Amino acid sequence: MTLLLLAGTGEAQKIARGLVARGVPAIASLAGATRAPSPTGLPTRIGGFGGEDGFRAYLEAERISAVLDATHPFAHRISERTARVCAEFGLPYCQVLRPPWTPDAGDNWVMLDREDEAAAHIAPGAVVFLATGRQTLKRFANLASCRLICRQIDPPDGPFPFPNGEFLVGRPPFSVEDEHALFQRLGVDWLIAKNAGGEVPRTKLIAAQRLGIRVAMINRPPQPEARRVKTAEAALDWVMAL
Repeated sequence: MTLLLLAGTGEAQKIARGLVARGVPAIASLAGATRAPSPTGLPTRIGGFGGEDGFRAYLEAERISAVLDATHPFAHRISERTARVCAEFGLPYCQVLRPPWTPDAGDNWVMLDREDEAAAHIAPGAVVFLATGRQTLKRFANLASCRLICRQIDPPDGPFPFPNGEFLVGRPPFSVEDEHALFQRLGVDWLIAKNAGGEVPRTKLIAAQRLGIRVAMINRPPQPEARRVKTAEAALDWVMAL
């Protein structure tokens, strides 16, 4: 058996350590979105597969016998493709999808389906902290009257795409205290985040609540119809039962 672990999340790191401890033959795959990713402890490939045909060829060449998908909840195109190709090949597939966040008492959230919907809720002149990554940054072009601050892990490859914005480089995890101090220093009025779920990334939401910052929360995209678990522990149980 050779398991393919589609990684890139904290759950994937836990799963990788569990696979190593259990002696399960596995290969980790990272999309390459981060320049210096944390090591998984497994043989690791970095980068895309070259489209759907390339993914099929890789599964065959490496004699992959099962796929565990622990990618980001917003990597829905990867998950949809993987689930579909595994079904065609008759390969066991399981998605690790942590529960989404829900607002607590005291939170002031507005739920969005698309990034460009934020402009309908945010007043001109607001300071907006984008915790959504650089890949969807251009979808906030209609916030031209606001000050935009986009946090990303790696130093930017080029200038901010709009004259009213700036990049802020930072590598997680961030504590509640760190986020509180940062938002206070920047004078943040709005936080925009993707509903990724998870306890570690939630610190920014706790800090926003304490400071009375409004949150625009982007709903998750549709996920594939496939076997699904919520935790790294349940994912490892699935692997061991194969």
